[in-house]
Amino acid sequence: MVRVANILIGSVIAMSSLALSALPSVAQNWPTRPVRVILPLGPGAGADIGARLIAEKLAAKWGQAVVVENRPGGDGFVAITAFVSARDDHMLFFGPAASFTAHPYLHDKLPYDPRDLAPVARVSATLISLTAPPQLNVNSLSELFAMARAAPGKLNWASVTGATDVVIAAFLKREGLDMAKVPYRDPVQALNDVAENRLQFYWSSLAIVRGAIEARRVRILAITSTVPSPVVPGVPTAIQAGFPGLTFDGLTGFYGTRDMPNELRERIAADVRQALADPTIVQRLEAGGQEVVPGSAAEFAADIEKQRLGAAENARVLGLKAAQPQ
Repeated sequence: MVRVANILIGSVIAMSSLALSALPSVAQNWPTRPVRVILPLGPGAGADIGARLIAEKLAAKWGQAVVVENRPGGDGFVAITAFVSARDDHMLFFGPAASFTAHPYLHDKLPYDPRDLAPVARVSATLISLTAPPQLNVNSLSELFAMARAAPGKLNWASVTGATDVVIAAFLKREGLDMAKVPYRDPVQALNDVAENRLQFYWSSLAIVRGAIEARRVRILAITSTVPSPVVPGVPTAIQAGFPGLTFDGLTGFYGTRDMPNELRERIAADVRQALADPTIVQRLEAGGQEVVPGSAAEFAADIEKQRLGAAENARVLGLKAAQPQ
């Protein structure tokens, strides 16, 4: 009897395993309805351009609409809290890691837990430009900072959200420079102030200012990338310009919810990589000031951790302590 019982139990287990293996996984079925992609930046930003190009490809592959929603403002909190609070497995967050990696050092309390932004796929390195008004008559970072040193508190600066504020503030402190920060709800809106010489030093994605550079309404002095970019030939990096403290690589990609299955993350990352294999997409992204560097969830997570450590060091220079989630 015992032998018969064991045989029966074994048969049940085998049949159950076969039945389970026949069931489609969450990753295979997903998505079953339209997917929303939340951005912390406004239309025209480098991340916005990339998101819309990739969304079109993903929609075709997934057979579901992929809707990009711009939620600028609140130093990224508007978009991040909308994403986190929705708890929607058909919603993705897309944007630069800089939109949140320095949040603990910029705010007393966090309305979200950073662990709720789970890296899914690295997409690109957004080229970040350092620009100034032509009316200022400076042709290099050295000339700009020499002017700032000669006139403490007279020149203004602005940047995109998050970690970039900490980078500039720490740089200015190390250099002993006194420049005033001008906050903007949407960094794209700062462009006109640069062109009119109301803003003298502007840190932004190249996509925001490229048209103005070509029209000679603003002047590009350098990019923050670690290495020179063929997208902007002849433009020095901050390192080449003699100011390595302004080096910053603009990591951009997709994020999912904390409980998103690893299998689904890997599938989305593979689909994103396939979309980025299209030469037309690559060309359009580069035209928008981005270098295509697709990567897995693990690779993206490692890059973000490196950026977090950089933010922590800059915060130490500024005497800032990390806030905790509410």
